[in-house]
Amino acid sequence: MSNYSFNEIEDKWQAYWAKNGTFHADNHSEKPKYYVLDMFPYPSGAGLHVGHPLGYIASDIYARYKRHKGFNVLHPQGYDSFGLPAEQYAIQTGQHPRKTTEVNIKRYREQLDKIGFSFDWSREVRTSDPQYYKWTQWIFMQLFDSWYDKTQNKARAISELVALFASEGNQKVSAACDDDVKSFDATTWKGFSSEEQQQILLKYRLTYLAETEVNWCPQLGTVLANDEIVNGVSERGGYPVVRKKMKQWSMRITAYAQRLLDGLATIDWPQPLKDSQTNWIGRSEGASVTFLVDGHDASIDVFTTRPDTIFGVSFMTLAPEHDLVAQITTDEQRDAVATYIEATSKRSERERMADVKSISGVFTGAYALHPFSGKKIPIWIGDYVLAGYGTGAVMAVPCGDQRDYDFAKHFELEIPNIFEGIDISEEAYAEKDATPLANSDFLNGLPYAEAMPKVIEALERKGAGEGKINYRLRDAVFSRQRYWGEPFPVYYKNGLPQLIDWECLPLTLPDVEKYLPTETGEPPLGRADVWAWNTETQEVVSNELVDEKTVFPLELNTMPGWAGSSCYMFRYMDPGNDEALASPVAMDYWENVDLYVGGSEHATGHLLYSRFWVKFLYDRGVLPVNEPFKKLINQGMILGESAFVHRVEGENILVSAGKVNDQKTQPIHSDVSFVNNSNELDIQAFRQWRPEYENAEFITESDGTFKVSREVEKMSKSKFNVVNPDDICEQYGADTLRMYEMFLGPLEQAKPWNTAGITGVHSFLKKLWRLYHDDSGFRVSDENPSKESYKTLHKTIKKVEEDIEAFSFNTSVSTFMIAVNELTAQKCDTREILEPLVVLISPYAPHIAEELWERLGHTGSISTVPFPEFNEGYLIESTKEYPISFNGKMRFKLELSLDLSKDAVEEAVLAHEKTQQYLEGRTPKKVIVVPGKIVNIVG
Repeated sequence: MSNYSFNEIEDKWQAYWAKNGTFHADNHSEKPKYYVLDMFPYPSGAGLHVGHPLGYIASDIYARYKRHKGFNVLHPQGYDSFGLPAEQYAIQTGQHPRKTTEVNIKRYREQLDKIGFSFDWSREVRTSDPQYYKWTQWIFMQLFDSWYDKTQNKARAISELVALFASEGNQKVSAACDDDVKSFDATTWKGFSSEEQQQILLKYRLTYLAETEVNWCPQLGTVLANDEIVNGVSERGGYPVVRKKMKQWSMRITAYAQRLLDGLATIDWPQPLKDSQTNWIGRSEGASVTFLVDGHDASIDVFTTRPDTIFGVSFMTLAPEHDLVAQITTDEQRDAVATYIEATSKRSERERMADVKSISGVFTGAYALHPFSGKKIPIWIGDYVLAGYGTGAVMAVPCGDQRDYDFAKHFELEIPNIFEGIDISEEAYAEKDATPLANSDFLNGLPYAEAMPKVIEALERKGAGEGKINYRLRDAVFSRQRYWGEPFPVYYKNGLPQLIDWECLPLTLPDVEKYLPTETGEPPLGRADVWAWNTETQEVVSNELVDEKTVFPLELNTMPGWAGSSCYMFRYMDPGNDEALASPVAMDYWENVDLYVGGSEHATGHLLYSRFWVKFLYDRGVLPVNEPFKKLINQGMILGESAFVHRVEGENILVSAGKVNDQKTQPIHSDVSFVNNSNELDIQAFRQWRPEYENAEFITESDGTFKVSREVEKMSKSKFNVVNPDDICEQYGADTLRMYEMFLGPLEQAKPWNTAGITGVHSFLKKLWRLYHDDSGFRVSDENPSKESYKTLHKTIKKVEEDIEAFSFNTSVSTFMIAVNELTAQKCDTREILEPLVVLISPYAPHIAEELWERLGHTGSISTVPFPEFNEGYLIESTKEYPISFNGKMRFKLELSLDLSKDAVEEAVLAHEKTQQYLEGRTPKKVIVVPGKIVNIVG
């Protein structure tokens, strides 16, 4: 076979890798370890498009490179297979989401295998597999059985907290807990009933039940995370989302806020991603201030970073959802407040935060008392204040804050000026130490640095506040009203949560008739007939047997999507282990992920939650590390080139792009498969695809063609600009796809896909193949290489190794092209050059490399052959091709050793026959020699 039959070659080696387990990693290797991981893919029904493999190809190149460098590489793959899309499809079709998920996974696996990834498929995990989510449930149980000790700055067993309560009460316990925990001594604790003790412990547990404000989507029948909402509607389906209070499981991630911040300094992540997490956690220093409510046995706590401006407070604003609103609102204002609250509930938090221009609010009719002056301060509600941020209340200082000022002006409220006669421009105000305070009682004339501690001290003396560090980060809601997710290993006794024994895990999903919430509003698991827990037989039994003595109802919510992806990287280390998340031996060897590759959209969701869980499991002695990912790279997006036909508004007339001119037209997406490389539309295919345009009039170009316009957009099924990698692999081969995706541009940047450009990379691979073949077949000699070939090889080794280490894969592809062109021009066919060359290119184009390696006479896979070593000696020039000039005009070139002295160079040039020819027997007046550069004969 002298032709490059890429389909045959790729099928052959993919089958070889699968049969021989070529990429299976060993947990007991003497080699140094390297763990490469891609972010968990969700197996959607649409399958992969060419944008999806970009990060996988990059990580695969690096994994293969590390094997060549002598590392034992773990490069696993699996599926984040729980999720809302599968559930929505189940609701529409009645088909169990397990079935559609399995079909989608099968499709994904086929597509991934076609691209030739070096995954260790023996370690595959799926979050929807009960043998996997057994460990997600187990981690939930560990969190439930833990509390956070602020003194030791770590999580501890809840049994240790119970022991502390029994010996000394809670007065000396410094713990992350609910704000409404009351003080008690040991005697009081022992006098509490079992139920009372459980209720108190729920206020300390790292996962707990609480009434929380959530994003509720009635059409989807579930709570949504902030990142699942776009412009106030659900990302999936575009349904309205409202804010409402629900009893939910939450995770006390706030206990880890400072450690999550501090840990960012220890990991090699992109700075923008670190900045996202830093901003999301939102550490700020200031004071907690308590305002009493006039005429009520109530108070309002406010966190402020500028307590020194307290004398400028002229009103307070509460979040519409604040617990006190109903209690303090006067009868005269009750209707207006209720109307405002209902309207606000239809706006998402993200929408409210983004809307900085509109001003709205309602007066409650109540007043707070200034902690120093005792002055009455009106209490308003406004949707720019969020219940979940800080305390859900702000003390408004309109003379120092733009939003407070706009609010006060709009509602004609008092604006006391504590900065009278002082420059409070944005620039000056930022210089806090240089900002004295006027009209501020005992703070008059003090700069910020002195005023801050003084006001905090005064607040603490009055019992009206204290210095405080605050975080924007909130506890994570952990309940979803869905079917297709991990069941909680929880049953309820007298309304209080109890854990099933861990030996009974996994608690598997029951069958239900429909995947919608029940008619009474319960989650889909409320439809299960067999969903109760028998504490004697330790098994799931019929709901009819619930007697609240030995049989109790099970939790009806399921866990969110991020549950299964928060610790999966450790399960890959030992996926068959039935006794532990992974064995200590495996975890001590692999430690954590050395290289993690994935999209930047997970910056404050998956990545933050994963870091939280890992730090918790480290505290409890389960994991040997407290960060999951040492190095992280965000790959950019491959964009699609959409095609548009133009329809005349109000008419069934479609106009070719060149004929649009000034006509009012509406662009309509066309499937890119109907468009050729000249942007010409297949009109007949389009008519059949869009029946509404079957009888449309098509106004064509003068040559009879119909042209589309083009626009680069996100590659998406909904934009009909998706390119299927299967088609590329079939037409050009997987190696071409891999190299072309790398060739498109820097890994981290977004870049448009252009199928027409792939032919250049395919031509390169055919040229590479011809280096090893002639018309009669495979041909490689054992002759000594030329100096030029050595130079080409070693400059390629140097550049490719530098590029891979810097993740600059696009420049490596260019380097390979240059090398093959040079070796072709040199007519190089020597084994000493071509053998290391094929190892160099193996991470990028593994199929052609395996085939050439075998043809070079080797057995087994090329995958662990040592990476070629760079020898600088081959790049050091020993000779120089001097241009020989006569009276400044170059006549010929002469190669001479760089070791020659100036006199020796002059002697060699004058002795040359061509010099004698040009001199015609004359003696030159002067010979100018510039060593290593030129020789000029004057004469």
